[in-house]
Amino acid sequence: MIVFRQELCDHCGTCVSVCPQDAIVLYEKKIQLVSERCDGCRRCLIVCPVRAVEVQE
Repeated sequence: MIVFRQELCDHCGTCVSVCPQDAIVLYEKKIQLVSERCDGCRRCLIVCPVRAVEVQE
């Protein structure tokens, strides 16, 4: 499961732009994951410049 650490996120939107499933939404300075859409590709994890994205198993 992909988890966003809001305290580290700088709201750059990079993760939003690389998500092929449109599963990440930037809303009122918070990143939200639409888990029903997420296919677990982890592109958001790879591109996050501040490492605010984690995988929790």
